[in-house]
Amino acid sequence: MDDEYEKFIRRMNPPRVVIDNESCKNATIIQVDSANKHGILLEVVQVLTDLNLVITKAYISSDGGWFMDVFNVTNQEGNKITDEAMLDYIMKSLGPDSCFASSMRRSVGVTAGMDHTSIELIGSDRPGLLSEVSAVLTNLKCNVVNAEVWTHNTRAAAIMQVIDEEHGGAITDPERLSTMKQLLCNVLRGSNKLRDAKTIVSDGVSHTERRLHQLMFADRDYERTTGEGLDDKDRPNVNVVNWQDKDYSVVTIKCKDRPKLLFDTICTLTDMQYVVFHGNVDAEGPQAHQEYCIRHVDGSPVKSDAERQRVIQCLEAAIERRVSEGLKLELCTTDRVGLLSDVTRIFRENSLTVTRAEVTTRAGKALNIFYVRDSSGYPVDAKIIESVRQTIGQTILRVKGNIEELNPVPQESPTRFLFGGLFKSRSFCNFGLVRSYS
Repeated sequence: MDDEYEKFIRRMNPPRVVIDNESCKNATIIQVDSANKHGILLEVVQVLTDLNLVITKAYISSDGGWFMDVFNVTNQEGNKITDEAMLDYIMKSLGPDSCFASSMRRSVGVTAGMDHTSIELIGSDRPGLLSEVSAVLTNLKCNVVNAEVWTHNTRAAAIMQVIDEEHGGAITDPERLSTMKQLLCNVLRGSNKLRDAKTIVSDGVSHTERRLHQLMFADRDYERTTGEGLDDKDRPNVNVVNWQDKDYSVVTIKCKDRPKLLFDTICTLTDMQYVVFHGNVDAEGPQAHQEYCIRHVDGSPVKSDAERQRVIQCLEAAIERRVSEGLKLELCTTDRVGLLSDVTRIFRENSLTVTRAEVTTRAGKALNIFYVRDSSGYPVDAKIIESVRQTIGQTILRVKGNIEELNPVPQESPTRFLFGGLFKSRSFCNFGLVRSYS
């Protein structure tokens, strides 16, 4: 009945979207007016974020049953949005004909899909974990076509989309899926008996980044002991106070700006069952400032100091999860079964641990991003990075970021000839895989 009532209200009060490229000299203004409901702010932010738009300013108001948001957005180069196809997509995605009203349910649930199998993983982080997970999947004749991996506060979460090596579709055999879940759980659990590990296998899709936040939130990665996490100078400044006159709790966030920051904070507040009634976001400089007037869905502000501390910890964790610690490496080559396993094994054998990863496959090409650091905690050695690049291929694996700090090693790596054909054939798969999961 609630769903039917929402549809009725939506038909009576269809969303209105106004896109203005004239009023602001350095940004496109997008205004969205709609009947209000819980989660609508996240849905709008999610649409804009998925288009890789940068939100430099935002004004939020949702009192009185009506939702009105104004966003100043640019593309990744800092320019206004002038592409007609993208502007048309924004209008259709957020306007009267949109279906984003149901995207909340899609993002947290699973819908049927036959092109791949989706795997959700959560467990204790450790050096070489991604290598071992990838080795298990390769040994089960699964090809990883898309994946995103986050690590935070000794925990690791991943969503991986795999296809069957033989027929290139989703894996449907129940026995094979059960074996996959068991082996992956063994790898994730490792030697840590105090924390649980979880593997969920489905034939559906979800909004990857939203789901990663939910997995880590449910795993309570926001709980930390003194001294863990980022240095104090890098840690976000989050504060929560009650505005007694208005019966709101006011959340203020000050931290270094980065892509998708607004999505991460709104996602967390929504998943914690808080409603943003008013908000102001300013991210035009290197620092981002966010201020929200919130209440719990039951209508109450933050009731206790313990609740206040939990809100602060959860927002800090949401901001930190996507912070990329380590050296950024980009890999681009022809995709094949076992590619991710081979690359991450080379990382592990050179004492590199992956702190975050984005794996994508487009038109038969693997486009992967890895953030790596030394397993011992020391700064990454330039000679090791150069040796890894020569092993994999210098044109295939590129260093991004602080490349000037890496001193090139002119001599040939002795392993180059051994692994020279690594990316030209599947023969490397026969060298033997990590079997610590057995």
